[in-house]
Amino acid sequence: MEVPIQTLHLFLPLDQKLIELLKSLSQDEWNKQTVATQWKVKDVAAHLLDGNIRNLAAIENHIGDPPDAIHSYKDLVDYLNRLNADWVKAMKRVGPKTLIELLEITQKPTIEYYYSLDLWAKARFAVSWAGEEESKNWFHVAREYTERWHHQQQIRDAVNKQGIMERKFFFPLIQTFMMALPHTYRNTLAPEGTIISINVTGEAGGEWKIKTEAGHWQFTDDPGEIATNIEMDPDTSWKLFTKALRKEEAETRVKISGDEKLAEPVLRMVAVMA
Repeated sequence: MEVPIQTLHLFLPLDQKLIELLKSLSQDEWNKQTVATQWKVKDVAAHLLDGNIRNLAAIENHIGDPPDAIHSYKDLVDYLNRLNADWVKAMKRVGPKTLIELLEITQKPTIEYYYSLDLWAKARFAVSWAGEEESKNWFHVAREYTERWHHQQQIRDAVNKQGIMERKFFFPLIQTFMMALPHTYRNTLAPEGTIISINVTGEAGGEWKIKTEAGHWQFTDDPGEIATNIEMDPDTSWKLFTKALRKEEAETRVKISGDEKLAEPVLRMVAVMA
């Protein structure tokens, strides 16, 4: 059975682009500030290594720093933020050359781990930002792809070196991010049958529509009248959904037609653990 969003085949070429990018950086570029306000380029690269290390630990069923009691989504985010900050702080002792070598060493076994998963089996971790309490591995893998893509793009954005914005790499990312739409609108009231359209412009983008049915927002192909249309370019979309844009800044970059109130949830949608 074909998975809804295919990303596995992109992990290796995406990682190869990361290594090529990091090897090209000057010392000044390693110290450039990224849109992740707490992290410079080297910190983001260190965080990507952390992702590999955690996956390799998962293969061994090893939990090195178990959380305290998790009672809410905020508890989970706070725990992950602490893990991220601890790792990045410790990796300040490691130089860029060694960091690249560690990324290269952990790249192959990490990708092999993703390929080993039954994509229709229950994932170890649910995709919480999409409102799921249980997810399939294909969605977990797609979420992991978005992590690797958007952190690499943070580096590229900081050093002004593009290379992963083409449709091959971008469209699966935005497809996955848009899975957060129905959950984001869960508390938004609108008459039955209301349709909202979200358009990401350009060859790499696409259109996603959601509709109220029986009190719930669901994806739809209904060609009916659209109550609100939200349009943005690819650069705005990935930054908006990863909290790299403030709502006020996003409002200046997003085109809205129709009922503007129904566009507000999109401007605060988050498709990362934050």
